[in-house]
Amino acid sequence: MNKDSKVAGPVGATPILGGPILEAPILEAPILEAKDYGAPSAFTPENLLREARRQKAVSGDPVPDICVLDPDGDIARHMQRAGRALRHAGWACYHTDLFTVEQDGLSLGIVPRAVGASFAVVVAEQLFASGCRLLISITSSGQLAPAKTLPYFILIEKALRDEGTSYHYLPPAAFAEAPDGLIGRLADAYDTIRAPVRRGAVWTTDAPYRETESALAAMRARGLLAVEMEAAALYAFARARHRQVVCFALVTNQMGLVEGDFEKGPADGSADALAVVVATAKRLLG
Repeated sequence: MNKDSKVAGPVGATPILGGPILEAPILEAPILEAKDYGAPSAFTPENLLREARRQKAVSGDPVPDICVLDPDGDIARHMQRAGRALRHAGWACYHTDLFTVEQDGLSLGIVPRAVGASFAVVVAEQLFASGCRLLISITSSGQLAPAKTLPYFILIEKALRDEGTSYHYLPPAAFAEAPDGLIGRLADAYDTIRAPVRRGAVWTTDAPYRETESALAAMRARGLLAVEMEAAALYAFARARHRQVVCFALVTNQMGLVEGDFEKGPADGSADALAVVVATAKRLLG
């Protein structure tokens, strides 16, 4: 690089010698530009899966009606150790495996370790293109409102959109809400299970290691209960695509600010998570 090259800094600042050249400072967010929310995508999950099946020589058998996003992988790992999880031979996704599990009379498709908003929605798109009818996400989260002893679940009613994926599905707004009618149908669905389940709003972030004290305080002031990484994007996808998606936060930690944090309970909370999944699916799909 030429030693006299300059990099743009804040408006009015002196350019920095030796840095990459920028034509001008960026004053707007490109993520909000060139969006046509009613237009179909040129690149579709159906087309990708068609080519993936061809390349991987898989059958393309449909996935179960009820699928579960398991970002930490706890449910899948627990069921594999118990010898109760079978890898689905027809799941053609390039980046994940899907395991089928029989639980309380239901056939479930579990996809572990799809962490973060964009990854979760990529998988969600492919699941619904592969036969899924109901998608349930259970993600570990950090506590914002210290209302209960950890761990516990939050049935997410809406999520603050502090990530990027949702803005490709819905116009800008503060929150992405659960699909119409779903939360109300689940009002008393968890009364008979052991795990505590409360309802409320959460903060979805793309950058967990940028949860500053000022940001945490601002989110608490909004009345948000927890911070996680997928719900806003999944709800935006669900509303834009008219899909049944329900998101839960398993509140397990206080962002590592106390010792002994991140404990989920027996079997890493997988038994309680499965109870929540089953109660949700039976209520919504009968």
